[in-house]
Amino acid sequence: MKRYLFLLAAIIAAPVHAFSLGDALQKLGDPNVQKALNIGKKVVESNKEITEPQEIDIGHGIAANLLGAAPLVKNDNLQKYVNRVGLWIALQTERPDLPWRFGVIDTPNVNAFAAPGGTILITRGLYAKLRNESELAGVLAHEISHVLQKHQLKAIKSAMGREWKVDLAVAAAEQKDNSDARNSLKAFTTGTELFARGLDKKDEYEADRLGVVLAARAGYNPYGLVGSLQTLDAVNAQDGAMALMFKTHPSPAKRLELLSGSMGDLLDGYAESAVEPARFYVLK
Repeated sequence: MKRYLFLLAAIIAAPVHAFSLGDALQKLGDPNVQKALNIGKKVVESNKEITEPQEIDIGHGIAANLLGAAPLVKNDNLQKYVNRVGLWIALQTERPDLPWRFGVIDTPNVNAFAAPGGTILITRGLYAKLRNESELAGVLAHEISHVLQKHQLKAIKSAMGREWKVDLAVAAAEQKDNSDARNSLKAFTTGTELFARGLDKKDEYEADRLGVVLAARAGYNPYGLVGSLQTLDAVNAQDGAMALMFKTHPSPAKRLELLSGSMGDLLDGYAESAVEPARFYVLK
C-alpha cells in the first residue's frame, strides 16, 4: 500500500503538459484531420481489423467535433487534476500506452463520453455532482472501460457498414462520384452521433462492471461509481441537465441494481483498505 501511495503521489505531483487534451487537439490541423477522415473507408471493411493508429485518429476526429460544440472548461488546475487521476487509472489497464487524454467540457448537462483511442470527456455538470476523488475515478474508469472494450469503435463500424452500402447504391443509381473524403466523413459523424443516442445498454452495464474493478486496481474505493450513480438517481428526472444522460444511458437505478448483483461483497476488502485522497478539486 505504501508503494502504491508513493507512485500515486508521484503521478499527481508530476507535470501534465505532456498529456494535455487541449494542447493535443489544438494541434489537429487540416492535414491531420484529413488524414483521419481518409481512414473512413477502412472502417467499414468488415474483413479487416482497425489498427491502433486508425483507432486513435478516429477518436481524435470525434473529440474535435465534440469540443467544437462544447469547449474545455477554462481552468488549467481542473484539467490537470482530471488528467492525472485518469492517467493513473489508465496505466493499470492492458492498454497503458494509448495516448490517453481526459478533459472537462463546459456544459451544464450531466454526461461523460469516451472516444476510441483514449480520449475521455466529462461535462462540467457531471463533475459538479461528484463528491470525492473515488467517485471521479469510478466515472473515468467506466469510460476507460468503453475504450478498452472498443464499444464505440464496434458501434461506429456496424453503423458505417450499413450506411456505406446505402451510399454506394445511391451513388451508383445517380452516377455520382462517391469520394473517399465524403464517405469517410461519416466515420466522425457516426461516432459523434453515438454521443447523442448512446451505446447499447449491455455495453454500459459491462463498462460499469469493468470500471469498478479498474478503480479498485488503481487503489480507489470501488464503490466510487456506486456513489456517483446514487447521486444521479436522486436527481429529479425532469431536470433538463439530466436529459442527455437519461437518453444515452440506462437509468441510474437499473445500473445500481445490476452492479450490486455482480459485485456482491467481492470488492469489500478493497473498499475497506482504500484511502480516500484529500486532494479532490472542488469546482467553484
